[in-house]
Amino acid sequence: MTRPLTRIVATIAVAATAALVTACAPATAESEPEPTKTVAIEPSTPAPQPEASASSDPDVEEPTCDTIISPTTVKDFESLGWTSLADKFLVGSIEIPDGVQCIWGDFSTATDHVQLFGWAPISADQAESAQTELVAQGWRREDSPEGVYVTESAETASSVDEEGYGLTYLFGDGWVKYADTKQGILLVEWPQT
Repeated sequence: MTRPLTRIVATIAVAATAALVTACAPATAESEPEPTKTVAIEPSTPAPQPEASASSDPDVEEPTCDTIISPTTVKDFESLGWTSLADKFLVGSIEIPDGVQCIWGDFSTATDHVQLFGWAPISADQAESAQTELVAQGWRREDSPEGVYVTESAETASSVDEEGYGLTYLFGDGWVKYADTKQGILLVEWPQT
């Protein structure tokens, strides 16, 4: 098992333990809050109205574990009893805001039989830094018509696809995709069009 997958499984175990401990904690008695007086104050100037921006478009969804892969893939996973856990999107030590990294699996039992997917918007500078860091750690970089693939070394990968690719990032123009294999990158279909 690779270090990132070990960290993910450890994080899941800690979160599950914390949830069980807090769920079993005795309830504390709550006292009735005392009513307080409310005084209405009229504003002297009108409140500022938010300006429309690309991110405030109500038709644009945020990337989630259910939206970065196709609805068919989500249904297939759910038919197996799988659910997803969302986490922050990391490329090496670099956290990419507004992205999502997902683990799909059956979390009712201890298993390493899971699928990993992720998507995040990324600047050119962040992409360059992330690729440099991964390559310095022994990952392999490949240019392709789709973008730049960066994949872990086949010698250290816990599982690989038919072409020998393990954990893989695909860097495109303003975005990065992630999956547990290069073949798995094909399942990441964000943004939906």
